[in-house]
Amino acid sequence: MSETPDPEVVELASKVFDLARTGDAAALAAYLDAGVPANLTNDRGDTLVMLAAYHGHADAVTALLERGADADRANDRGQTPLAGAVFKGADAVIRALLAGGANPESGTPSAVDTARMFGKTELLELFTTR
Repeated sequence: MSETPDPEVVELASKVFDLARTGDAAALAAYLDAGVPANLTNDRGDTLVMLAAYHGHADAVTALLERGADADRANDRGQTPLAGAVFKGADAVIRALLAGGANPESGTPSAVDTARMFGKTELLELFTTR
């Protein structure tokens, strides 16, 4: 039997996911510091880092990683934040994820595979020199 989620918890989670999408690093940091799990995921397996990365918010990504978020946690489709950032062409996010320990080989497709698909040779070089 599954429990019915508490509406207040659902509302809070929705608010935190929106903060990741909009890149409010300070508010995200405050929520995580107050106990929101760093690897909170939505119904598609997207983490806060995934949402912040996909929407191009390097400062939010850094704040989340500094508070224990997993840089390589894949969503339900096997996608990682780094591969998403490569797809979106978000250079500052790519660098923040790499600084936070993201592995360019993780995920399906990986960030390396994504860079190859889109002919981003400068990122392939970056991934091999790190």
